[in-house]
Amino acid sequence: MDKVKAIITDIKNGNTKPIYFLMGEEPYYIDGISKYIENNVLSEEDRGFNQMVLYGRDVSVDDIISQAKRYPMMAEKQVVIVKEAQDLSRSIENLAGYAENPQPTTVLVLCYKYKKIDKRKSLAKKIVEKGVLFESKKLYDNQVPDWIKRVLAGKGYTITPKGAQMLVEFLGNDLSKVNNELEKLQLILKPGQQITPQIIEENIGISKDFNNFELQNAIGNKDVKKAFAIIQYFSQNPKNNPMPMTVALLYSFFSKVLKYHALSNKGEAAKALGVNPYFVKDYQTAARNYPMRQVSAIIAAIREIDMKSKGVGAANLSQADLLKELLVKIFN
Repeated sequence: MDKVKAIITDIKNGNTKPIYFLMGEEPYYIDGISKYIENNVLSEEDRGFNQMVLYGRDVSVDDIISQAKRYPMMAEKQVVIVKEAQDLSRSIENLAGYAENPQPTTVLVLCYKYKKIDKRKSLAKKIVEKGVLFESKKLYDNQVPDWIKRVLAGKGYTITPKGAQMLVEFLGNDLSKVNNELEKLQLILKPGQQITPQIIEENIGISKDFNNFELQNAIGNKDVKKAFAIIQYFSQNPKNNPMPMTVALLYSFFSKVLKYHALSNKGEAAKALGVNPYFVKDYQTAARNYPMRQVSAIIAAIREIDMKSKGVGAANLSQADLLKELLVKIFN
């Protein structure tokens, strides 16, 4: 993310701001920036007296202001980091007075996770004038594979498209979880080695042959035998293969197949569908195997199975039975 790089670069160059307000739904970047400030603004010797970590649930805005106004001891700056600052959401606007005239020898960092302040109000406007107001937004699932590739490239590794997709399917768009698994893999891999589905299966526990991504491919290719084998595997491992995730993925897949059918310029399919160009062939194949009218019927069937899985119109059918019923409707 360019804004994150710019913030880190400024700090590296000694251009720190008196206040950093880090907010938003994605905690990964909030943690990353605050951790960098915590580890790099002050020398190790200065941190003992001049670095303070507070928690929103334990302090008031007045406590934060009081700490921020304190002068550093035998150092040029002090760092005050407020973690879980979202616990102060009801009173956080009271920080506006301090933000208007912040202590120049203090670096105040507020980690305001999963929420954001109103940018139209005084606090946000004052922070923009005097410091950094950073919003960390959640990535969509289809953006995470490219993010994985960029993170790994920065550390000298590569990953196959299928490998990246497996991680997203298993871990979702929680960047902290994904990064933790990538760091585990980097500990066992040689520098420059490519991460493959087999490496992921052996070290993370995601099956390279029996997962939602392979189910999607089997259905798209009308490979009935393989699709039913995967469903059988899911029924034996329900915790690792929850039905809501499977239904959501199939709904997304066939929605994109329907959109592909409607495209006038198939050459722009990757951009229009929001997928990696590597996977466009999967939608081309599915579109050949499932006419537009059938795709519409399949989407309706997926919605029906989703409702049944939630107890609407189904007499306690198992996950396996519901998925088998869905496959029958798809392949008929």
